[in-house]
Amino acid sequence: MPTFFPGAWLGGVSLVAGPLLLLTGTLLRLGVPFFFPHQLAAYQQQPVLIAAAYGLVLAGTIALWPGIVAVTVQIGATRPALALWGGTLVMSGLFARTFHYGIDVFAFSLVDSAGLSTATQAVSAYYTYPEWIVSSLTVAVMLGWITLAAGCLLSRTLRPAPAIALGLMSGLMVGVLKGSTWASAVQVTGLTVAFVPLGVAYLRGAGRPSRRTVVRTMPLIMLFLTASIVLGQLG
Repeated sequence: MPTFFPGAWLGGVSLVAGPLLLLTGTLLRLGVPFFFPHQLAAYQQQPVLIAAAYGLVLAGTIALWPGIVAVTVQIGATRPALALWGGTLVMSGLFARTFHYGIDVFAFSLVDSAGLSTATQAVSAYYTYPEWIVSSLTVAVMLGWITLAAGCLLSRTLRPAPAIALGLMSGLMVGVLKGSTWASAVQVTGLTVAFVPLGVAYLRGAGRPSRRTVVRTMPLIMLFLTASIVLGQLG
């Protein structure tokens, strides 16, 4: 049970919500061929569905970070080296996926404003662009989940089966406009199998907040979310 930041509540919610959002977005993209020309064509034909799928994947990616921190805190109590390396590498991979989503959204906007052919040519040109910072995180994406899974197993944060399921995430492809396959569905399901029960355990161990805390906190959260959405749309 994490006793430091992010705490049991934030960590638990993250471990439940993050994988479920990722899995939902992944499943919504199934049936569309994997590579970017097909992803862009699918967006042109079904913009609401594809945009929602990619948005849910992004939301799940962002939602995961407090849970990753909570897990590394628990691992670190007995396996500090694995916690350090696993947490650092996995978080780096989350940054890479978030970066790629920005390009995905821009490509979708090009489909709307300039047409499918122009958007496809733009993404094709990006793949030849010598970007090296985020592309250099590919090894982190692959090794991070394996290292974190090993830490979870050896620290007894997870049992063997969930730890192995977590390690499947090392095979989840990363890149611009990479769609879903049945393999990626299995990999994200592994994340869900590993983390959702752990998140539920964190929440059960956290205890119920007092009514006074709820009354004070919920309006602030709603105000923050509303202001964030409004200001974000205003640019």
